[in-house]
Amino acid sequence: MALLRSLLHLLWMIVTVIPWGIIMVVASIRVRGNPLYWMAARWLGWAIDGARVLLGIQVRVSGMENLPVGETSPAILLVKHQSTLETFLMPTLMPHPLAYVFKKELLYVPFFGWAMGRLDMIHIDRSQGSQAFAKVVAQGKELLARGVWIIMFPEGTRIPRGKQGTYKTGGTRLAVATGAPVIPIAVSSAKCWPRKAFIKRAGVVDVSIGQPIPSAGREPAELMREVEAWIEAEMRRLDPEAYR
Repeated sequence: MALLRSLLHLLWMIVTVIPWGIIMVVASIRVRGNPLYWMAARWLGWAIDGARVLLGIQVRVSGMENLPVGETSPAILLVKHQSTLETFLMPTLMPHPLAYVFKKELLYVPFFGWAMGRLDMIHIDRSQGSQAFAKVVAQGKELLARGVWIIMFPEGTRIPRGKQGTYKTGGTRLAVATGAPVIPIAVSSAKCWPRKAFIKRAGVVDVSIGQPIPSAGREPAELMREVEAWIEAEMRRLDPEAYR
């Protein structure tokens, strides 16, 4: 049954992403900024709805009251990364548009990547080193000033359930450079949607949003240690079986 459910969800994703990607590219000729972003978020909502209906994956969120209020209040979201689920899920939860920081190679993914290329995202060429980060800071400041929140996965890649990756300081470096607070977020997605697994399982995915951590006067490495400590402690609370 889990295999059949997973096949149906994959079919749902493929059937919906092709027309969505085409519509996004065509619409971007006339529509830009936040209206185009919310058009994109609508397809992500379809993907999450498909996971709920076809896969039996429910999402339980706590800590929404910790998010900054105000139309242009800045925030940098640093999220635990276990699967594709949280990549799709976060824009459906957040009250502000999100700008992902991602490698430029994703722009070449048919339909999905083409649509992403029309949005206000931060795509980087990792081979450029320090120049790539300078671009992240410049674009980050501009987007934050417009009320767009930046989202990053500090471990850099999807981490297996019950494991801890290496937390890189890119997100906290950006926070210190822009003065934006950091919002740590723990996600137990691998309970239902494991890393690199085709077959997904029914269950509940918990999303826990921590309190904002000010970045003013902080050192990026020290700030990231605080983010890491909160996320990893929260992961053990959300999914204790995985950390026995």
